Amino acid sequence: MAQLHAAPADDLPRVGAPARRALATAGITTLADLAPRTEKEVAGLHGLGPKALGLLREALRERGLAFSDERDSG
Repeated sequence: MAQLHAAPADDLPRVGAPARRALATAGITTLADLAPRTEKEVAGLHGLGPKALGLLREALRERGLAFSDERDSG
């Protein structure tokens, strides 16, 4: 019987290969790695476009997280 894990090792949403590579190169493999970053910092990663950024923002929101600049301004 398969066990469910509460915190997957890679909980990022499905994004395209270029975006996935850009995130990995920046050391971002989980939402916990992503949350301390600013949206501007992540948007500046080569290979990460507006669609992927929106998916990441939504995934953070679903987990009660946000980019650091969104938390600071709210």
